[in-house]
Amino acid sequence: MVGMRDVAKEAGVSLSTVSLVVNKTGYVSDDMRARVEAAMKELNYVPNELARNLYKNRTNLVGVIVPTIRHPFFATLTAHLQRELAAQGLRTMLCSTADAENGEVEYVDMLRRHMMDGIIVCSHTTHPNDYWTSIHRPIVAFDRVLGGGIASIGSDHEQGGRLMAHMLVNTGAHHVVMIGGPRDQFFDLAARNGDSPDDFDLHKTTFPTVRYYLALEQELKAAGVRYEYVEAGNVEDFQGYKNAVNAVLNSMPVDGVDAVVSSDIGAALCVREAMRRHISIPRDLQIIAYDGTYLTDLAGMKMTAVAQNFDKIAQVAVGNIVRAIAKEGDAKADTTSATGRKPYEPDVLIPVTLKLGDTTR
Repeated sequence: MVGMRDVAKEAGVSLSTVSLVVNKTGYVSDDMRARVEAAMKELNYVPNELARNLYKNRTNLVGVIVPTIRHPFFATLTAHLQRELAAQGLRTMLCSTADAENGEVEYVDMLRRHMMDGIIVCSHTTHPNDYWTSIHRPIVAFDRVLGGGIASIGSDHEQGGRLMAHMLVNTGAHHVVMIGGPRDQFFDLAARNGDSPDDFDLHKTTFPTVRYYLALEQELKAAGVRYEYVEAGNVEDFQGYKNAVNAVLNSMPVDGVDAVVSSDIGAALCVREAMRRHISIPRDLQIIAYDGTYLTDLAGMKMTAVAQNFDKIAQVAVGNIVRAIAKEGDAKADTTSATGRKPYEPDVLIPVTLKLGDTTR
């Protein structure tokens, strides 16, 4: 096997010069670099990636933690993150917490032991904030707020809630049902502290996504439109969403429900079930999806949806993790999050858009 010593002998340079060229560190003259590269090509020398990473104290491996890749939102997000990481020369190590017991803890342990360079957290966590801040390694959170010093990004869910409300109010909706996960999960900090979430204090949650429900409710209330929240299962519980959709459609004749808002999965299930029941969409029932994944085109009719910007999310998340990795080891590096944000609000809010389909008037 050809090694760096062979390259040095072929090029007529020192071993340290070859090492500088291979590892792209330090100064090497153009002439020396050309001689080393020519020797590498002549000998078909392939650098030992593991040795290079050990030399740099890097693995070029970033963990991505999601609840489950079975969900279209997290499948789409993961694909965008992986592509963006690859563009930065980084590999992705995926952890699906619903599908791998203790996956989150194992990934954090790998990060602590420098077996990966950083983690992008996109899943709910039951760990207190000081657990994450005590790790002192590169971490970026998406749609979660993990504590001071940990960068957090998220979609502008308040904007999303307002967009949906304006659409429904302007099209004459009278009774809107929101179908989502267990309501108390949005106020996880309240639950941990034994507080009541009834006042909807956003200081009591690590879930920025609650803002789209609250913004929607506030806008509907101001417009005098009746609304209610129906709980489905956790994010990976598709049967829970199916049960919730059936319950809502069963109540239509009695309660006068004429609009449903849910994630792409809940909205798609609602479209299919309404069509099966011969409910006219959008004349008798309007449906708005939230996320804007490929599922909005596969439900049987094109759904109106609030679309999150997956390209931008991935760019910002990966940009943050790359900068955090680069700064690690710099004692003077700034590890604080952006200033001026509200408590439990992401550092960076990425705009969403309303994409019209055939499920609204």
